[in-house]
Formats: sequence, structure tokens, C-alpha cells
Amino acid sequence: MSYFRLEERGTSVRTEVLAGCTTFLTLSYIIFVNPLVLGATGMDTGAVLVATCLAAAFGSAVMGLYANYPIALAPGMGLNAYFAAVAVGTLGLPWQTALGAVFCSGVLMLVLSVLPVREWVVNSIPRSQKLAIAAGIGFFLVIIGLRNAGVVVGHEATLVGLGNLVQWTVVLAAAGFVGIVALEHRKVPGAVLICILAVAVVGWIGGLSPAPASVVAAPPSLAPTAFELDIAAAFDVGLLAIVFAFLMVDLFDTSGTLVAVLNEAHLTDGTGRVPNLRRALVADSSATMVGALLGTSTTTSYVESAAGVRAGGRTGLTAVVVAGLFLAALFLAPVATAVPAYATAPAILFVGCVMARALRRVEWDDLTECVPAIVTALAMPFTYSIATGIGLGFIAYTLIKLFAGRSHELNDAVVTVAVLFTVRFLVT
Repeated sequence: MSYFRLEERGTSVRTEVLAGCTTFLTLSYIIFVNPLVLGATGMDTGAVLVATCLAAAFGSAVMGLYANYPIALAPGMGLNAYFAAVAVGTLGLPWQTALGAVFCSGVLMLVLSVLPVREWVVNSIPRSQKLAIAAGIGFFLVIIGLRNAGVVVGHEATLVGLGNLVQWTVVLAAAGFVGIVALEHRKVPGAVLICILAVAVVGWIGGLSPAPASVVAAPPSLAPTAFELDIAAAFDVGLLAIVFAFLMVDLFDTSGTLVAVLNEAHLTDGTGRVPNLRRALVADSSATMVGALLGTSTTTSYVESAAGVRAGGRTGLTAVVVAGLFLAALFLAPVATAVPAYATAPAILFVGCVMARALRRVEWDDLTECVPAIVTALAMPFTYSIATGIGLGFIAYTLIKLFAGRSHELNDAVVTVAVLFTVRFLVT
């Protein structure tokens, strides 16, 4: 095990395996949630489940073996919602074309990762905007979770209204949400997964949704989604904004996750930067490409990896263990595909709330920092677009700094991104 430099990082095989199991339990809800989210586009849920597990296994293994970091990867929450609700739902793209856009964004991310460009962009983004992007994605997930739970519904006059709170599915979703928060507070490993399954089982027993025919079975066929992506259609000029949206969101989401988790693991340098960042970014980019080929939305680094770090994970062996567990999870397809939306809604809502906490670290006494951050965070749910929120936030940041007489705090990366988004808004 000298390859993973266990002794150098003050860990052991036993600790790394335990950390890997902890990380897997913390993020394994994606196995149940992702097929439901992408299934709304018409994709085969069984095939999406297999693609989810394989993409997560591949990404985690590459991160562990190539970058030697205890970071797990899987199809990202928020990015899958953007894929289903915006790219396919609002814009009406076929899911095959949306997968093509994800693949193209992965190729671009890989090119930017191999070159120093991606590191330059990541290290140049203002801290307040990184925090705002994380929080904005959180708010976006909150809206989706509340909708899936039936707590909020569409309303002609006010856009959104209150749903029927006495429906048993709504009651179960609320109970699941409270349960997740309570168990997480008590630091129970796998709290999210426990509550998803508990709500699902109650629903099955109560006849609210059909129960699975078995617990374990051979994995479903991957054929309905594997290599079905339409790369040629994604090259259409009108879809460049979608490719750019996937690229930008994963770019910032991954960078924020890497810095946060590796800082907690004491694997960053004295300035908070990540050594070998390029290798970690290559792992993330290649996982996105493989995931799109198999049939799932953008694969990204998971902040839940911090749970494994808290359990002692310090090397890539932790991520390799996670990869193995995702492969084993392929045989739980009957249970995963039978989990209803109201059972996974609490998980989506909880993850959104956790991500929204990032706003607490914004410099609230500095209006030129906090106002653009608020614009970024609130524009995402209110425009139902993560990319639009990022664009409006960067434009606001640039203009406010400029007219406040603090243009010296701007850098080339921020101005470039703001200009690109301005052009996008003007031509679409």
C-alpha cells in the first residue's frame, strides 16, 4: 500500500476502508435519486441506475488511483436537476442531445484541466462568488425538493403556492426530512440513506407506491442509455449556452468541493491551494465524459466526501473503496427503482439546505461582495437556471466593483466570464 503513501499521511488500511464505507453511506442516496430525476426526461430508470453506479465507480477510482485524494465522485445533484428541468424540461431538448452537451462540456473541462487554464480560472474566482454558487445551487435544490414532496405547487397568480399538506405522501416526506436532520445532527453514518429507505418502506406498506418484487437481482440493462448521446446535435450554435452552463457549474462546484474537503483533511498548502489540483480536475473531467457515454448527467466531486475525511480518510484508497461499493450496489436495482419521489424529496431538500449554508461565510459588511453574492444565489432558483444565476452574479460583481471605485479588485478571469455571459444574454 506504499502507492497511496498511507504512512506519510498518518493513516492505515483499516482507517481508509472505514472512511470509504462512511463516505459511500453518506452519498449513496444518489443511487436512488438520480434515476428518478433523470427518469422525468423519459430516460430508462434502470439504465440510469446502472450508469450512475458505473460513472461513480469510474470517477472515484480515477480520483483515488491517479490523484490519490479521498474524494468520491458521482452524478451531481443540481447538475442532474438542470439537465432534467431546464435542458430537457424547459428548453425541450431530447435527452440524447442533453447528454451530448454534457459530453462536450466534459471534453472542454478535460482540455482546460490539462492546460493551466482551469486552475487559473478556479484560483481567480472571488471567494464570495464561489460561496454564492454553492448556496445558489442549494436554493435550487430546495425548490425541487419542495416540489417533489408536494409542499409547493404551481400557481397562476403567485407562481408558487402551498400544496395539500394533509396528503400522506407529503406527511411522509416531511417526516423523512426531519429524520435526516436529526440523524445527521447525531452524526449517524448513512442518515440520508436510512431515511429514504424508511419513508419508502412505509409507503410500500401503506400502499402509497408499489413495493419491489425482490431486494437483490442482476443489474438492469444499460442498453437504453449507453452510447445514445447525440454529440453532433450538441454542436449546434444554439446549444453552446447549455454546454457552457454544464461547464461553468461543474467547474466551480468541483473546485469548491476539492478545496473544502481537502482543507479539512489538511491536504492543502499553507495558502489553501490544492497540490496536484490538475490531477484531481482530470479525474473529474474524465468521469463526466464516461458518465455521459453511459447515460447520466455530469459526474462531479461530492462534498459528502468530508464524512470519510472526518472518519480518518487521507488517501486515494478511501475513494477506491467507494468505487468498489458502487459496483456492488448495482445488484440493488429492484429496491432503487421502486423508491418513490416523495421518499427522495427529503434528501434533495436536505442537501439543498446544507449547501445554502455557504452564504454564512460571505463578507456581509462589504456591500460590493455580499450584494453580488445574493444576486447569484437568488437568481438560480428564481430563474430556474444555475447558469443564469452564475452569469447575473458575475456581471453584478464586475459592474459593482467598477462603479464603486474598486476596479483594482477585479481580475482578468472574472471580467472575461462576465463579458461572455453578457454576450450570451444579449444574443439569446
